[in-house]
Amino acid sequence: VQLQASGGGLVQAGGSLRLSCAASGRTFSSYDMGWFRQAPGKEREFVAAIMRSGYKSYYADSVKGRFAISRDITKSTVDLQMNSLKPEDTAVYYCAATASVGVRLPNEYEYWGQGTLVTVSS
Repeated sequence: VQLQASGGGLVQAGGSLRLSCAASGRTFSSYDMGWFRQAPGKEREFVAAIMRSGYKSYYADSVKGRFAISRDITKSTVDLQMNSLKPEDTAVYYCAATASVGVRLPNEYEYWGQGTLVTVSS
């Protein structure tokens, strides 16, 4: 499956951004979808995931209550609504797809998008 992430940009602290990831090539509903981020000099970290059914989602503690993940099966997209952004949210954000069981670790994902940069200024 091919993944294309978009929606990154520069925003002030407290602002909002919506990232979108478009999937193509294989049956979108067969995959759990996740968002990860990687800040300069840091390892890639889990942000959020949504199950292939669309009924269950998971979040990192650092974004819980501020970010919301959703998916549209008809459009084969998965979005990440980011509110109350903080400077520490600054990173390249990646969407990923997995047909395996786990969703919180990068090595559990088979397919990755190219990443989109989010910069939050203080």
